[in-house]
Amino acid sequence: MNMPVRTAADLLPLLPELVMVGGAFALLMLDLFIGESRRFLTHLLGIVLLLGVVAMIATGAGGHGSVLGDMFVRDVAADVLKLTICAVSALALIYTWPYLRERGLYKGEVTVLMLFAVLGMMLLVSSNSLVMIYVGLEMLSLCSYALVVTDRDSPLGSESGIKYFVLGSLASGLLLYGLSLVYGATGSLDLATIAAAARESSSSLMLVTGLVFVVAGIAFKFGAAPFHMWLPDVYQGAPTPITLFIGSAPKLAAFGMTYRLLEVAAGPLEDHWRLMLAALAVLSLMLGNLGALVQSNLKRLLAYSTVSHVGFLFIGFAGGGAQGFSAAMFYAISYALMSAAAFGAIVVLSSRGFEADEIDDYKGLNARNPWMAGLVLCIMASLAGVPPFLGFWAKLAVLRAALDGGMMWLAIVGVVFAVVGAFYYLRVIKAMYFDAPEGQVPEAQPNRPLRIVFGVNALALLALGLAWNPIMAWCQKAFAG
Repeated sequence: MNMPVRTAADLLPLLPELVMVGGAFALLMLDLFIGESRRFLTHLLGIVLLLGVVAMIATGAGGHGSVLGDMFVRDVAADVLKLTICAVSALALIYTWPYLRERGLYKGEVTVLMLFAVLGMMLLVSSNSLVMIYVGLEMLSLCSYALVVTDRDSPLGSESGIKYFVLGSLASGLLLYGLSLVYGATGSLDLATIAAAARESSSSLMLVTGLVFVVAGIAFKFGAAPFHMWLPDVYQGAPTPITLFIGSAPKLAAFGMTYRLLEVAAGPLEDHWRLMLAALAVLSLMLGNLGALVQSNLKRLLAYSTVSHVGFLFIGFAGGGAQGFSAAMFYAISYALMSAAAFGAIVVLSSRGFEADEIDDYKGLNARNPWMAGLVLCIMASLAGVPPFLGFWAKLAVLRAALDGGMMWLAIVGVVFAVVGAFYYLRVIKAMYFDAPEGQVPEAQPNRPLRIVFGVNALALLALGLAWNPIMAWCQKAFAG
């Protein structure tokens, strides 16, 4: 265990988190003293803060190490996840401002809640103790519950917020109960000590039972089937940029939590949790894809597709080993970018009084706006796993990890449902290019910076698909040695 903190230098590995929490509190105070006309300042400074933390992590400011009695660890895996979380969250904030301002929903606390949610995610991926895991998870969850009900006058939004809170609390309870059983079986909260104890008593009934509850809690937080019942309602009921945020960056945090709990702490029980994750992967692929096939609302379709994507991510986990985790991390990063672009398309094509969230809203889009139709095509093709887009390489990586992990049957299931999943993405493409428009016609936002950001986000899925090796090497480095 580390020596107690004696000087500020002892906290250097915590530097990105300290900057984040200090900046979030500063913006909270600033928002109290500025008028409505200058509210944009809070939002802009929030984006600057996130990009500043990205720069700090990229340059290695503070260095690696463990602090707070080894409860917090900063390593390569944590840095990769934090950098991506902060970058995707900054992207979400850029999408948020014009959408909420146009509808009179923007309040300064939206930015602050997002920043504290990011702080919770950063703590979660650097956790080296069961206590730190739960602190980070609850900070993320409580901020997310509040963000979902940003539109307090929306009955659908209020209903989705209540569902999210109730089911999220249930998930937290399951996870906490599992963690308590693990603590009871091993007598420690430290992940390394738990791993050593598990190696000596891998057949302990209490330990294995605790692991089952931990996996169930993880599945809830990911939105994996059969614990996905909250996902479609929350995605549809929340304002679209909030859906964008909770549907992208938290998946990276959930990956970090899963890695810490299953690989670092429960590595000796690998044979147990690999089979559990393989079963969850099959259920998620089946229910997610079949549920998406019958949706007419694009946000609900993307919610069910999230369930299927979580299934692919779990295929990487089930593969096991460094290759399995690096493939799963690559998939999580890829999906965060794809999800941000998919919901970003709805934001850009929506206007006050009109939400471009029905598939029928995209009919004939190519005839009216070929550029926007081309960008949406890039997004749908990447989500479907069409080469050479980023989504194709992400799917290929997790399927290869399953093969190398001796789970050929799981890879075959993944290939079959990848083909099934392509159908509902092709429905959107068909509507844009082959159907005549119906009802109100979606027009791109007049906000030029927003359109530029969306264009970069969508085209990045093609560009990164053509140059995916550096990202994969980055993920492999996180688990090397």
